[in-house]
Amino acid sequence: MEPHDEHPSPESSAPDSSIVHRHAERTRLPVWVAVAIAIVCGAGTAVQSRINGELATALADPYAAAAISFGSGLVVLLAALACWRPGRAGFARLRGELRERRIAWWMLLGGLAGAWFVTTQGLSAGVLGVAVFTVAIVAGQTVGGLVFDVVGLGPGGRRRLTWSRVAGALLALGAIGWAVSAQLDHDVPLLLMLLPFIAGIGAAWQQAVNGRVRSAAESALTSTVLNFAVGTTALVVVLLVHAASAGFPARFPSEPWLYLGGVIGCLFIAGQAIVVRIIGVLVLALAGVAGQLSAALALDLLLPAHGRVVDVATIGGTVLALAAVALASLHRTRHRHVAADAQDSVENREPPSSAGRPGLPDSMRPPT
Repeated sequence: MEPHDEHPSPESSAPDSSIVHRHAERTRLPVWVAVAIAIVCGAGTAVQSRINGELATALADPYAAAAISFGSGLVVLLAALACWRPGRAGFARLRGELRERRIAWWMLLGGLAGAWFVTTQGLSAGVLGVAVFTVAIVAGQTVGGLVFDVVGLGPGGRRRLTWSRVAGALLALGAIGWAVSAQLDHDVPLLLMLLPFIAGIGAAWQQAVNGRVRSAAESALTSTVLNFAVGTTALVVVLLVHAASAGFPARFPSEPWLYLGGVIGCLFIAGQAIVVRIIGVLVLALAGVAGQLSAALALDLLLPAHGRVVDVATIGGTVLALAAVALASLHRTRHRHVAADAQDSVENREPPSSAGRPGLPDSMRPPT
């Protein structure tokens, strides 16, 4: 390949085009650390859900609670952006990637999936019940994680469909079903279950595209600000439509902790954008489920909601979910996907040796 060739031919690329993606990104963070971070992010989701649920009850308006959560998170992120120059520089890099068509414009809309998620809670959770809603969400996340990993939507490129990943996905579905089995009502409208199922697929898509944006911007803060800006805009529109018929909340609670949901969301959205390139969309979704169940179990033990009693199914489902993450993470290897040479600069580019070395060492590869 000539040094100034911006669009290499397939023959000049890496040898196996089925596993090579231009957006594939290398990392030295151990897989077990990335999985642990993903579980913590899942736990943050459960804590946020509890806080937002209490806020929605206090306001008697789930849409207002969702808009406040996203909006408060956006305010915190904008303050951080004003103080953190690399985050602002990330937007300039992102504009360049969009201009060069290395990232698609629709990948900037991950926040819409988050907005749809919380809107779906208001539309269907009350009718379906929390248990059925949760099962449908996890089913969507699992299916979405499998599909988006296979097609290579995330920043880590394609990940093959192995027996351990499929078994881990099935085990996770069994875990969440067992954990909420005592709350399941068999007389539920199946068509309405499509709403949270689609929201679950959307959550997996959001994690994948947020990871791509983080890679393009080289800043988790940039991708998180963009995610919250898009989500807040969508939720404000939903709130205004809802308020046109139901009105705005009459009063707002004075307890400060009820407004911490947005801050917690900032942390786990940024964390997910960082680790998705390492463990993939599926394992990130499964680790999130394990973290949610673990945190929910801890909250029910320490701060029980409305006298809810922790049963064996909840404990067993949590343990099973952790086992699902371990199973789906088997045989994971780092650097499986080779970053393309198309974005290599002339100064950093080094031709392959006569021994057929496949590419540059990690220390000399420019960021993608």
